[in-house]
Amino acid sequence: MNSTTVKLFIGITFLIIFSIIGWQEVMKQGANWLPIKYVRIEGTFQYIEKNKIKQVLKGQVNNGLYNANIKNIQQSVADLPWVNSVKVKRVWPDAIEIKITEQVPIAKWYSTELVNKNGDIFKPDNLNNFEHLPMIAGNTGNEKKLLETMADLTIDLKEHNMKLTEFQVSNRRAWTIKIQNGMELILGRNEPFKNLQRFLKTRHLLGKEQLAKIKVVDLRYPNGYALAWKSTEEKIDWKLLADKNQHIAE
Repeated sequence: MNSTTVKLFIGITFLIIFSIIGWQEVMKQGANWLPIKYVRIEGTFQYIEKNKIKQVLKGQVNNGLYNANIKNIQQSVADLPWVNSVKVKRVWPDAIEIKITEQVPIAKWYSTELVNKNGDIFKPDNLNNFEHLPMIAGNTGNEKKLLETMADLTIDLKEHNMKLTEFQVSNRRAWTIKIQNGMELILGRNEPFKNLQRFLKTRHLLGKEQLAKIKVVDLRYPNGYALAWKSTEEKIDWKLLADKNQHIAE
């Protein structure tokens, strides 16, 4: 090694040593050196309460800018029910910046939790304000696939002025859906989309009055479907209904 290389090596070594010593001194100073004066919280919130964020930050921003545990702060905020993602950083000379993205629910997961568009499940303190969302039930781990299927079902039903309210898939992969008027459609596990289309293409034959009386449509038959009526409804005169449809066709 020549003299220039030796001098450079010694210089770097001393720089590292002094940096370590200097950092140790900074750590010893605690909150008295560069105290945190501001905590900036950024984000557009509909459900997150800033007071709850302040509560979880208590005691975590009192140790000075460089003694603040950024990882712990980030995790504390991330654990709040409505937080989807959070980024925390130091801002020289006296601030902590917290950027938060709020969860956006698109469906209920069973009746106790919510799910976002990425299939992430989260549980807010109260679900009373989300009765308008459709409900999904299925095996954990398939949330995103179920959401994609629900979107396709929603489009198919909307074309016939029907609104999906529930979509359930059993452990045996059998599908069942409910629509806004309370009607339940049992689609089964074999070609469920095809089964749904069979009903949608033929339901007009029943007429609006009869459709309103249906409780369950069982579509697990290869060439037709079975109907169950609401318990308060009178029995249907199928011969009269068939004659009426034939007359309309003529």
